[in-house]
Amino acid sequence: MENDNPNRIQYFPFILSMLITLAIGISASYFTRPEIGGWFATLKKPSFNPPKEVFAPVWTILYILIGISAYLVWKRRDDSSAFKWTVAFYILQLVLNFSWSLVFFRMHDLFGALIVIKVLWLMILATIIYFGKFSKAASWLMVPYLLWVSFATMLNFSIYLLNR
Repeated sequence: MENDNPNRIQYFPFILSMLITLAIGISASYFTRPEIGGWFATLKKPSFNPPKEVFAPVWTILYILIGISAYLVWKRRDDSSAFKWTVAFYILQLVLNFSWSLVFFRMHDLFGALIVIKVLWLMILATIIYFGKFSKAASWLMVPYLLWVSFATMLNFSIYLLNR
């Protein structure tokens, strides 16, 4: 039986979870990468703006943590309404994560991106809370993501103020 050992890794669901989150990041980079040396380079940025080389490794690590976290929750899934809400919050934060890159980098809408990232922050928080109902480890693995998006929100806000 596949579920005899709850600590046993189920490779297909684990890999699928990782591929979903990494695909979001790779797809979002389609809008981001071409703008880094062009439009984004022309914007005024705050003193705490990290070097551009920091973003890809940080996001890669975060997407891996998000994928692991989702897998841990999936392993404890059930038919409860709590699980349905968990999935809804998780999917919504992934959509918003992707949307932010589209709004900020593709549409060059700094204020629109600020709205998206604030809603994203709330959805990540909801995801953390609901993930905690199924796996404390999954919940904690999402905290670095919330912290990074908190920083990114301050950065987005500052860039908006400096460039309006």
